[in-house]
Order: sequence, then structure tokens, then C-alpha cells
Amino acid sequence: MKKLIITLIAIIFIVAVMALINSCATSKDVAEKSGSELWGENCGRCHNSPSPSDFSDTQWEIIGNHMKLRANFSDEEVNKMVKFLQSGN
Repeated sequence: MKKLIITLIAIIFIVAVMALINSCATSKDVAEKSGSELWGENCGRCHNSPSPSDFSDTQWEIIGNHMKLRANFSDEEVNKMVKFLQSGN
């Protein structure tokens, strides 16, 4: 029984480490992508993507903060997408 518990703890530890490693790899992907790439890959999944000129710079900041919570975006993702969208005004 003791060996089984130790084996299960080891498996849980390995899975946790692998999840941590994968989350770091995602950060590298985000770092290499532009705001337009992130916007194109993400925003059209759930709704029609608005044109960058549809909203003001201030409105894009508000929308970015809202979508950060709704779509679970990182600060870096939101900042890149908002800057891209604000450049369309």
C-alpha cells in the first residue's frame, strides 16, 4: 500500500511539472506573436471580430480588460491586441 501511495505522489508531481513546463512554452509562443496574429487567432472563435476602427482607443482598452477576464488572456496578449486595434484608428 505504501508503494502505491508513493507511486501516485510521484505521478502527480510529474504531471504538475509537465503542466508548468507547457505553460512556459505557451508564453514563448505569445512573445513571438504580434497583436494582429493574436487577434486573428483568438477573437473570431467566439464572435465576429470587429474592425479596429469600430471603437476608440479608450473603448479598446475597456474591451481588452473585459476580454482578459472572459477569454482568460494574459496581460501580454491583451496589451499586444489592444495596441494593434488602437493603431487602426
